[in-house]
Amino acid sequence: MATYEIGTCGYTGYDPGADWQEAYESKLQAYAADFPAVELNQPFYELPQVSTAERWRREATGGDADFTVALKAWQAITHPSRSPTWNSHRDAEPEGTKGYFRPTETVFEAWAATKARAEALEADVVLLQTPAGFDDTEEHAENLRTFIDEIGRDGLTLAWEPRGDWKANLDTVADLCAELDLAHVTDLGRRFPVSTGRDVAYVRFHGLNDDPYDYDYDYSDAELDDLAARVETLGEEYETVYAMFNNYAKFDNAQGLRERLDAAAGE
Repeated sequence: MATYEIGTCGYTGYDPGADWQEAYESKLQAYAADFPAVELNQPFYELPQVSTAERWRREATGGDADFTVALKAWQAITHPSRSPTWNSHRDAEPEGTKGYFRPTETVFEAWAATKARAEALEADVVLLQTPAGFDDTEEHAENLRTFIDEIGRDGLTLAWEPRGDWKANLDTVADLCAELDLAHVTDLGRRFPVSTGRDVAYVRFHGLNDDPYDYDYDYSDAELDDLAARVETLGEEYETVYAMFNNYAKFDNAQGLRERLDAAAGE
């Protein structure tokens, strides 16, 4: 039977109740008491100190190794400096040194820094999310190959969420995931991943608005029933399924999905 790691992309908006500070040291610890997993997004924008990552792990678990952490990799690996995601975190590095898995010292140093935080957090998965500008070209595919070949993952599962025109070229995505041992990340409400033959599946839920990246969405009961069935279908093929909500009502929806999967398991 598959293990389902259900959580949310980020936790800072979680409301554990008015008296949570009496029982918990931090908002993250309160979240971890109610959810089995989290995808940490803050390090994508700006990496914390390693000591801060170690503190987050202690706060989240209180020594409980069962809590699962996935880490979204620092954007210096995937997003060029012109990307709006850099916002106030831009620096004086020349264009062309960051992002797109370029074989530059900056990108490889960014991976080493990301990996150090993943180790401090005892993370199981590192998410590599690429922007639409990292489209399906031979140059970009070769950048990805070189990056994966050069880094040391030391047991980390690497999950790749391609955007842009890769969605129209899923055969290429499947080939790259098989070649490089990557988990293909999708919005499972829209499509299934194509990285077969692996132990791990990693999916995210952004909502079902016409704009796939309009996250202002609350899944209905019927839609959560459908998502649970889809997750169970993945569980027939993969040993572990990570399912992370990234929409407006993510906390309620994640709990709703867990309740459905728990009910199905008890039948």
